[in-house]
Amino acid sequence: MDKREATAPDRPAPGWSSLDWQAPWLQPYRALGLQIRALDAQGLAMPDLLNRLGDCGRRFVPQSALPAGEAYESFIARSGCVPTREHMHDGLNGLVWQRFARSKARLNALQAQAIVQAGGVGASRGPLRDALTLFDENGAVLLAPDALWQALQQRQWQRLFVELRPLWQQAQLIVIGHALLEKLMAPRKPITAHVFCPPQRLPMVDNIDAVIADSLDAAHLAGKPFTPLPVLGVPGWCQENQHVSFYDDPDVFRSARRPQIS
Repeated sequence: MDKREATAPDRPAPGWSSLDWQAPWLQPYRALGLQIRALDAQGLAMPDLLNRLGDCGRRFVPQSALPAGEAYESFIARSGCVPTREHMHDGLNGLVWQRFARSKARLNALQAQAIVQAGGVGASRGPLRDALTLFDENGAVLLAPDALWQALQQRQWQRLFVELRPLWQQAQLIVIGHALLEKLMAPRKPITAHVFCPPQRLPMVDNIDAVIADSLDAAHLAGKPFTPLPVLGVPGWCQENQHVSFYDDPDVFRSARRPQIS
């Protein structure tokens, strides 16, 4: 979800071949990856390739379809079409639409409603739109036992990743943010997700898209219910984190801020 104009220049795309579909952060998207490998060889434009992946309730169209002066989110809500540029940022946005259509539709509906209530796109997005954009671009969803959640929210990194490491076999981190997926095309230790903290813990179920969508409440989101998580710290997400010393990096694994005493 971003503010863009119909005349915005396209950037060269590195191509879908840059993606390693065996990477753990792409696990929810692997089935789509098999289709993309075949379609990418045909040299299709990005909107056409994404449309060929199936019907997600939205149609992908060239960036030029976005009318001048109309907000990107409003256009999607009004037309059911997603303006898409010829680079991987927008391609990955489409990939998330294809896999998590209900969640993306809910985010878009909340954005469009907020724009209407504000009387249009102003100089400031406001708390709700800020949170929606943050989740859409850099968000992730954690399905995990309570002990992992507590350690994460308290930023007890050694406990989260070392002491409780066996519990990660019962956990799953789902990357939703397309900008986050784009960053992970070139993995670096500081890459950090904003993990959504729902009002109630989400169950690990097959229809997780519907569960995530149903948990996206405007009032709750306006409080920016996110906690940072350096994603390469997740067990299995990089070989280096098998060593305890990986987490001895205060520039990446930062302590929780202490409340200021006035």
